[in-house]
Amino acid sequence: MTAIEHSRTVSVVGAGTMGQGIAQVALVAGHPVRLHDTVPGRAEAAVAAIAARLDRLVEKGRLDADARTAAVARLHPAGQLADLADSALVVEAVVERLDVKQELFAELEKVVADDCLLATNTSSLSVTAVAGALRLPERFVGLHFFNPAPLLPLVEVVSGHATDEAAATTAYDTAKGWGKTPVRCADTPGFIVNRIARPFYAEALRIHEERGADPATIDAVLRECGGFRMGPFELTDLIGQDVNEAVTRSVWESFHQDPKFTPSLAQRRLVESGRLGRKTGQGWYAYREGAAAPEPHTAPLTEPPAEITVEGGDLGPAQELVAMAREAGITVHEVEEDRGSRIVLPSGGQLALADGQTAIEFRDVVFYDLALDYRTATRIALSASEDTPWETLREAIGLFQALGKKVSVIEDVPGMIVARTVAMLIDLATDAVAKGVASAEDIDTAMRLGVNYPLGPVEWGRRLGAGWAHDLLGELNARIPGGRYQPSLALYRRAYAEGGE
Repeated sequence: MTAIEHSRTVSVVGAGTMGQGIAQVALVAGHPVRLHDTVPGRAEAAVAAIAARLDRLVEKGRLDADARTAAVARLHPAGQLADLADSALVVEAVVERLDVKQELFAELEKVVADDCLLATNTSSLSVTAVAGALRLPERFVGLHFFNPAPLLPLVEVVSGHATDEAAATTAYDTAKGWGKTPVRCADTPGFIVNRIARPFYAEALRIHEERGADPATIDAVLRECGGFRMGPFELTDLIGQDVNEAVTRSVWESFHQDPKFTPSLAQRRLVESGRLGRKTGQGWYAYREGAAAPEPHTAPLTEPPAEITVEGGDLGPAQELVAMAREAGITVHEVEEDRGSRIVLPSGGQLALADGQTAIEFRDVVFYDLALDYRTATRIALSASEDTPWETLREAIGLFQALGKKVSVIEDVPGMIVARTVAMLIDLATDAVAKGVASAEDIDTAMRLGVNYPLGPVEWGRRLGAGWAHDLLGELNARIPGGRYQPSLALYRRAYAEGGE
């Protein structure tokens, strides 16, 4: 089997937002498309809505007027499932209930030919379970589009336990022919994106619950230091707190309540209070008219130190700070030491890259967070304990301000914000590759395109070294036991192979 020919009919069952989007993608690619919904009149309304969207594309110069006319002529509502009999592909986009989907596909099998590819757009249910009662489960796949389907390029092509390789290849090639970027993955909870993205939300929520920093500051640090497009609190407000929490809970339960995926009590309380985000006017932030946007904590301007000493010869991921300090007019002394890499301030206090330890364990240490790129980062987070001398913290603030950074001082949080989040993303991605969920390349593609990460987590792991993530998580696990931060066996093996042990 190869990509489905454009002359063959593609049908979509479910005329909601996602169903309409998938239908539009297939339609613009050149297929005749039929749209079915069990609610009377809904398919007809969806056909009209798709035609109106094509009109807007013509107005914006993104679609030729003749192509629009031809596309609308190929689009038809289907009053009953029997009208889908000649389909080469049927994609389901109905309610996320296993029994409803199973019943639908059982009925479809009575209608379509045996060579018709059947696909579910589920984001949370098992593809294997949906196909479990089918006569021909080998022709069943997951085609998980991201909303809005016409705009977002990623499609997860999910193979269930019984899916034939030829069927998965046809689904992959068809999605690619539609101008999408498909990735292959096995049928595991959350597939790629919803599985590996959990720490981006979960660690921010955990830091907030630990009173390490407020939501606005956490969001700002992850955006301006970590390079993420949006912070987790503003993103979950956009997604809907109920939707995000439901996905987290589904993945957690599907993994038999693995502590790595434990949902947040703070988010549960937000959902219970009806503060679901933008759609209700209130989530972590207020969206009512006239509501003031919350400001992240930013330290006031402080005089920078005239000189610093870099011990250990190499600051690892933060090595660029040495050149930046010199460019800022700060005298930098470099001293070879065996105690590890750190920056010594004039007062004798030390600056160290977040490594999973806490400042309270040391006499005079301020930790600074990991940055995607220390040159382009516009904000840095520092953490200190209540016992850290003010002079040390003041010099640390002044140093980073001299390098052109806004500074957010957070509480003594092990692993801080960006470092802790990235280490968890690397761990989950490494574990997923080792378990055959998807290839390293497809995982990175999915995370960049599906959730706009600045780097794929596998590539991030290569840049930082598996030993970096393994060691940081090991320190976190020692301070926050329970298994959440226990490095995976796959990460341990990678770290050992790279000489991290």
